[in-house]
Amino acid sequence: MTILQFFLWSLLKVIVVTVVLLMAVAYTVLLERKLVGRIQNRWGPSRVGPFGLLQPLVDGAKSFLKEDIIPTAVYRPLYLLAPVIALSCALISIAVVPFGDPSITGPGNFHVFQIADVNIGLLVILGITSIGVYGIALAGWSSNNKYSLLGSLRSSAQLVSYELALGLSLVGVVMRSESLNLDKIVQTQATHGLLSWNLFGGFQFVAFFIYLMAAFAETNRAPFDLPEAESELTAGYHTEYSSMKFAMFFMAEYANMITVGCVATLLFLGGWTSPFGNLLPTPNNIVIRSILPMFWFVIKVFSFLCLYVWVRGTLPRFRYDQLMNYGWRWLMPLAILNIVGTSLWLAYR
Repeated sequence: MTILQFFLWSLLKVIVVTVVLLMAVAYTVLLERKLVGRIQNRWGPSRVGPFGLLQPLVDGAKSFLKEDIIPTAVYRPLYLLAPVIALSCALISIAVVPFGDPSITGPGNFHVFQIADVNIGLLVILGITSIGVYGIALAGWSSNNKYSLLGSLRSSAQLVSYELALGLSLVGVVMRSESLNLDKIVQTQATHGLLSWNLFGGFQFVAFFIYLMAAFAETNRAPFDLPEAESELTAGYHTEYSSMKFAMFFMAEYANMITVGCVATLLFLGGWTSPFGNLLPTPNNIVIRSILPMFWFVIKVFSFLCLYVWVRGTLPRFRYDQLMNYGWRWLMPLAILNIVGTSLWLAYR
């Protein structure tokens, strides 16, 4: 494969994945509004298009057409840069996520279902998503608003609290697979289906719980949506934002939800592999062999997103001191105990 062909194939994958991700973000918003509506005994969007399916398009058009107001007291360069950082980090991290079977390749042994296959894919995702908090911190500081500043400070303090527990919760998975490569982590869970998933092996259900709690905090979702707590901070770090700049923060949150769902699927739920393992024969048709792994992957991520929405519609928001106490006094020691337990289990095996 020539350099030009490699560039064109890579560009095509980037465009396709970006378009699909942005559409998924739009319809994840609709999914949440529908499910929360059902939880609260109401309909949710139902007027625009059949079953309200065109509501995301109308919301997007509204964001483009609304007046873009920039307060006079803001620090303009960082005020404009903050939503770009937040959305860019949310979109870039999806580049190392494998969506399907890596054995399905294109011309020149080219990976079809992954933009970039890197040996440290897990570290890349953790690093990029951690940088995304700079967008929130800069948005709060540059807005020159007390509520916004408090929201950004909360987000920075949350980051220190949950990021350590989140990183430590994944050490056990890395120890079991002996790799940071996401493809290899998935392949170690492929043999016996559900029974091979990290979720059900060697104390990793504890790691999944810690990861789940930290993921709620990382994406600023209820019950840990403290940086934008409406009852306390008006809208938190994005109080002074309007039009598409506000929409970019909104899109970044839902893109991060999808990324977190993808990582949870890859690390704990077997990725694109079938939950039935080797019980089902491998289909001979190349089209089915290509589509079926993507089907399993999408179903698992969709289930994770439904869990997100279910928690939001069920649990009240934590107090800020409760979150800090929970992160430092419970999640962190539990993550360390999980590492010790996994080490002893692997040594015994």
